[in-house]
Amino acid sequence: MSESMSIGIIGGGGWLGRAFAEAIVDAQVVAAEHLTLSYRSEEPDFLPNATWTRDNQELVDRSDVIIVSVRPQDWPAIDISASGKLVMSVMAGIPLDQLARRLKTDRVVRTLPNAAAEVRNSYTPWIGSQGVTADDRNVVRRILEACGAADEVKTEGDIDYMTGLTGSGPAFPALLAAAMMDDAVRRGISPDLARRSVIAVLIGAGKLIEARADNPKDIVQTFLDYRGTTAAAIEAMRAAGFEAAVADGLAAALQKSVSMGQST
Repeated sequence: MSESMSIGIIGGGGWLGRAFAEAIVDAQVVAAEHLTLSYRSEEPDFLPNATWTRDNQELVDRSDVIIVSVRPQDWPAIDISASGKLVMSVMAGIPLDQLARRLKTDRVVRTLPNAAAEVRNSYTPWIGSQGVTADDRNVVRRILEACGAADEVKTEGDIDYMTGLTGSGPAFPALLAAAMMDDAVRRGISPDLARRSVIAVLIGAGKLIEARADNPKDIVQTFLDYRGTTAAAIEAMRAAGFEAAVADGLAAALQKSVSMGQST
């Protein structure tokens, strides 16, 4: 990658913008001196060698690649001209045609990172417009893989669905963890012990699923076949509607993603 390439992050002072900026520097995609980051109120105190600005058009003019890292509801206030530059959006729900029209460039990419970008473990699906070149795709992959794993998908419908499956994904194990911890505390386990035990279980489960070639359904079936305490718990959770609740949650996230694109 060219040492002279520069990257700008609109919303670089925010949580996800910061995660991207620090990952880009750590992975040596570009040096901090080639980053321009925008903020809305008080100038952040990280990456002091980067250029900080409150002027988003100045950021665009200084950058070869622009990452738009703002909340979808803040998107209508972004008034810039990217004049044919490569722009990557991390906003849920905003379609490619709207990005291209508003940003005045046909080189636009929709990406959907998740909260694990902060620890370089995001899974990020993405899709580019017809104007995105092979060189652009290499740049996109390098940036996204600095934050974890990434895959190009075939349609924007895939991105909308993945908004819930992977974009919201880290919230779901956190929701399970919170429910397990609350139950443990109600039964007299100390909060510290409940937290340590539940987090260890979730981390261990992730590593186990990653290490084994089995489909997760096969792992579940293995526990069911033992007919022990785990099987009893799984059967009770299923009877209470666990799998239907997951499907309903993913459907709600998909509907919200589509509606956000229609309302902006």
